[in-house]
Amino acid sequence: MRTTLSPMQTIEELTQATLDSLNVDQAKDENKSNLDRLGGVENLAISMGIDLRSGLTDNQVTTAREKFGTNQFPDSPMDSFFTLLFNALSDTTLLILIAAATVSLIIGIIQEPTEGWIEGVAIFIAVFLVSNISAFNDYSKQLQFRALEASSQKDERASVLRNHEIQRINPIDIVVGDIIILQAGDMIPADAIICDDSTVLANESSLTGEPDDLKKSKDKDCFLLSSCLITEAEECRALVIGIGTHSRWGKIKTSLVTEAVNTPLQDKLEDMTKTIGYIGMVAAFGTFAALVISIWARHGGKDVAQGIVNAFIVAVTIVVVAIPEGLPLAVVISLAYSTKKMYQDQCFIRVLAACETMGNATNICSDKTGTLTENKMTVVEGLFADTVYTQEEFEDGSAMAREVKVLIAEQVAVNRTAYFVHTDQDGKPLPKPQCIGNKTEGALMTMIQQWGFNHDEVKNKVYDQKKDKVFAFNSGKKRSTAVLHNANGSVRIYCKGASEWVLKDCTMMMDTKGNPAPLSDMKRNVIEKHIEAMASRALRTLVLAHKDYSKASELPANWMENPPDNTNLIFDCVVGIIDPLRSDVIDAVRTAQSAGVVVRMVTGDNIATASAIARQCGILTSNGTAIEGPNFRKMTPRELDAILPRIQVMARSSPDDKYLLVTRLNGHGIPATKEEWVEKFKDREGVTFENDRDKLLPGFRDEWEASRPEGGDVVGVTGDGTNDAPALKAADVGLSMGITGTKVAQGASDIVILDDKFSSIIRAISWGRAVFDNIRKFLQFQLTVNLVALLIVFIGSVAGFDPPLNSIQLLWVNLVMDTMGALALGTEAPTPELLQRKPYKRQASLISRPMWRNIICQATFQLVLLLVLLFDGAHLFGVEEGISCLKYSVQSNDLYWNAVTGAKTDSASGTITCKSFNTYCKGEGYSCLKTSRYLGTYNGVEAHKALTDMTDFADKCLTCTTKDYTHGTIIFNTFIFCQVFNEYTARKLGDDMNMFSGIAGNYIFLFVSIFTVFSQVFLVEVGGDALQTTPLTLIQWLITIGLGAGGLIVGALMRLIPIKDDPNSFFDHKQHSNYVVAGAAKSDDEVAALLHNDKVV
Repeated sequence: MRTTLSPMQTIEELTQATLDSLNVDQAKDENKSNLDRLGGVENLAISMGIDLRSGLTDNQVTTAREKFGTNQFPDSPMDSFFTLLFNALSDTTLLILIAAATVSLIIGIIQEPTEGWIEGVAIFIAVFLVSNISAFNDYSKQLQFRALEASSQKDERASVLRNHEIQRINPIDIVVGDIIILQAGDMIPADAIICDDSTVLANESSLTGEPDDLKKSKDKDCFLLSSCLITEAEECRALVIGIGTHSRWGKIKTSLVTEAVNTPLQDKLEDMTKTIGYIGMVAAFGTFAALVISIWARHGGKDVAQGIVNAFIVAVTIVVVAIPEGLPLAVVISLAYSTKKMYQDQCFIRVLAACETMGNATNICSDKTGTLTENKMTVVEGLFADTVYTQEEFEDGSAMAREVKVLIAEQVAVNRTAYFVHTDQDGKPLPKPQCIGNKTEGALMTMIQQWGFNHDEVKNKVYDQKKDKVFAFNSGKKRSTAVLHNANGSVRIYCKGASEWVLKDCTMMMDTKGNPAPLSDMKRNVIEKHIEAMASRALRTLVLAHKDYSKASELPANWMENPPDNTNLIFDCVVGIIDPLRSDVIDAVRTAQSAGVVVRMVTGDNIATASAIARQCGILTSNGTAIEGPNFRKMTPRELDAILPRIQVMARSSPDDKYLLVTRLNGHGIPATKEEWVEKFKDREGVTFENDRDKLLPGFRDEWEASRPEGGDVVGVTGDGTNDAPALKAADVGLSMGITGTKVAQGASDIVILDDKFSSIIRAISWGRAVFDNIRKFLQFQLTVNLVALLIVFIGSVAGFDPPLNSIQLLWVNLVMDTMGALALGTEAPTPELLQRKPYKRQASLISRPMWRNIICQATFQLVLLLVLLFDGAHLFGVEEGISCLKYSVQSNDLYWNAVTGAKTDSASGTITCKSFNTYCKGEGYSCLKTSRYLGTYNGVEAHKALTDMTDFADKCLTCTTKDYTHGTIIFNTFIFCQVFNEYTARKLGDDMNMFSGIAGNYIFLFVSIFTVFSQVFLVEVGGDALQTTPLTLIQWLITIGLGAGGLIVGALMRLIPIKDDPNSFFDHKQHSNYVVAGAAKSDDEVAALLHNDKVV
């Protein structure tokens, strides 16, 4: 049943069902028919009480919000904690441990009903802790990224018309009935109906899967869908009919689940994890075999079943410890921490891999406007109607003919997509109007305001959207255009754009009285020299021109698609616009260069302006060169490679030029097969694969790889416009602008620079390097722990000892080095020293030479220390070796032993009974039991023996009520404190002796250290049979901590060993450039000639 509107229905009476009837999914024609029945969008607005010229009033906004809610979308579902816990418990090694614990529990209860359950339960507890911590980390990661997304959404803005003025508000505050204002590159914030006469192109692929841009207009397909992108438009106004969960996007968002994708570093670490896991399995098998053999070799074949189960548990635990699942966890923790911190540094990470990739960027191709400059445009001088005016002379326009001012003001007011807003989101007046859109247009609008013209009033007076049209900036023609039909039937074409491009199409010029006059060669030369002079002073130049038709019928038939704006133009003026450098740019560029990053400026400005600004920034150096886009794109790959290392500025560039530069640098998108090449150049006439594959940019994969044996550059590219999307996608890291960037550019990018500053890009590099180093620090730490843990357990088992570290202790070690270590070492902040080294190559090993030195030295120290404690520690500390008994109780009284021979006998000849234990050792343990003493005289022979000399005395008479694990506890405690102090030495990868620098500011690291120490004290003092620990004396505590602290001394001494990073692991621009130029096979004379011809300046 259809719902219709009554003629006098208001926004208070409007129902959601009525709106839904206009917004049915996959029913475009039916929706349009329903709208037409209501009289179209104008009658719909009238029925709702909305004035399309002024927008909603404050009262209407309140009413609409109360009735239809806010424009908030439901969050995508995230995995619950219990789902993540189930996934963690599904891990193969944990499942094996659970099975082993179950077997141990059953056998233990059968054999020792009172205490046999302890080990099995302890393993269950350890598995519970490990799985819960893993699930908690995964759940926390989800929450962190959701918080980052919310922070990003908080900064979003959309333009709406309310109370007769354009306001910038958060999309969440949009309500039904709002008039939204959209431009090219904007994301549509709500479902809406076009309500003006504009024609736009919208990309709905994110919602409908339709890959092609769709033409939208009021008369045909007038429905704009939320979350989709406006790819081409001048200015479009649309009436909102669907928000939040009632919009097309909101209806499906709840069912969207995004699968996590590994970063390249995670993939590399997972490969390493598998390799280490295989080594651990070999060690586990060897340990299992040694323990099984010891059942017969040491214990005479007693308790075979329990012995095999215990051996299996230890072997599985070794596998658990050996598999460094903490490596991927460290990446996640480091990336999650870094992305949160980077957001505070104005870098919003959209793609996790970009964070680590940015750290090893070798090139940054940066826009000029808004990134290197402040994007605060001001017209400071110009040549108007054949007369040069300084800023003071034309500021009020008094020295200029009225006809000239009117014509220029009319062009500025009409030929634009920018506009001013005068209030903030809360409705408070701004100190000065904020320009939304093109800042160059904003400078021109400010100029005519100073002349006394109101741009909105002028446009409303002369512009009729039903028959006139404004064409947004065309990157191919380098201009924007407006077509106006005058009241007398004539037509005027206004265009403005890049000086060289527009001036070359001019054949006339406006004289001082505003009349057309011939543009002679001499006049053209004067204008060109003035443009060059302004450009040399780093002013951006812009030419304004027009063209008249006496009647509309003279216009070309296709003027609506392709305006006649590139022939027989009348030159009106050229303006010089200053855009000051950002205060931080010079230092940021210098920092990037010292970090081994080549900074290149890519801009649409002419080469003189671009070069002047690049020199001010420090980008263009004495060894560098500047090139113009039109000449760049004509080069062959061989010609380009000859000068590519020296190109620091590309002027007059198109988006395609930027894309070609990026692909030639990093190799992305270069055709690798004949089929790919033919597809790429299918629209080029007369081009064949056989003749032209090595002549057209970006080249062919074979020749590109031949000239770059070590691979390409890692390229970061900035972009803010819709047409920058291809270059952003081709880059290793696409960096879009958060303030001036379009949604299309931001959607194509990996990182959004929220403040548009170049210095924020440098901070992204610093954080990227910190992430890479933090992972390596953790890797250095974990491999040391792995190596020592595996070897000490294996050697101890082979040597016939009980495992020096039992399964529960190994699981605690696993927890310390995985979760705690990853948390401690994965959250180190970047230091200035990170930007004093060159970037690493793509194929550089994760483990450097100094890291191997550190790992081997620390592992050797720890292993020697633990082996000494294993073989001689009991003697050195004066304790019993292995596991003994601290306290016995007597269980039998009817047995007798001969005190002299130690043999069991009868009551007639035996003087030693089970009760004798209470006589000599009541309340004591094995140390008393093995002590030799006088036991009496038998047949005149004095008996000096220990009770252990009595055959099977302990087995027959005694029950151990308290076991003595002191020897093992000393080894365990020393091992843990070795790792505690090793975490400090692992904070430095190179030769820095000060392992404590910056530690006071790393609260997470300090927390982990304190938590580990207190947890260890707790486990040792109360662990008992479950953990197989015995409380230590104060002296034993101090000695074991001191032994562990010896790792600090080793950490300092090992850095005196002169081992440096492999120079070949760093990206060397000079060496790389030699490869590229050599591959181009250009002689010095040829290169010199190429650099001085008309292609390069």
